[in-house]
Amino acid sequence: MILNQHPLILRYNQSNQFGKLLGMNFNIIKAGEVEYFLKLNESHLATPKAAHGGSIAALIDGALGVAALSAVCEENKVVSTIEFKLNYFSPALVKDEIVARAKVEQKGKRIIFCSCEVICANRNNTVIAKAMGTFNAYEASKAGY
Repeated sequence: MILNQHPLILRYNQSNQFGKLLGMNFNIIKAGEVEYFLKLNESHLATPKAAHGGSIAALIDGALGVAALSAVCEENKVVSTIEFKLNYFSPALVKDEIVARAKVEQKGKRIIFCSCEVICANRNNTVIAKAMGTFNAYEASKAGY
């Protein structure tokens, strides 16, 4: 099955109103590996030119989470963020096209560790942030799926 079409992934995509509000979308490359996309506009700004760090953090949390989700959806599980650590290297600017590439580094029975790198596609793939995250996997029914 193509994971982008998995019923849990489709339901997640439908219910993720926050991601829609920010203008984010994703593509699952394979189980445990995802690319999350965001084109920055004026609504993402904190200064006249630079995006609010929360916009980048939201993109990273989404990318890390969907990487983890794609690794457990076949088990009828979803995930929740336990924690993530984020380092910013460079500002993201209005009209930048940023891509968060996340992957599962280690998957246990319940706990999943993921990493993420955020690049600016329209600025020679400059790395603007990196992150690590920890996720809890649990039965989808507990989340209302």
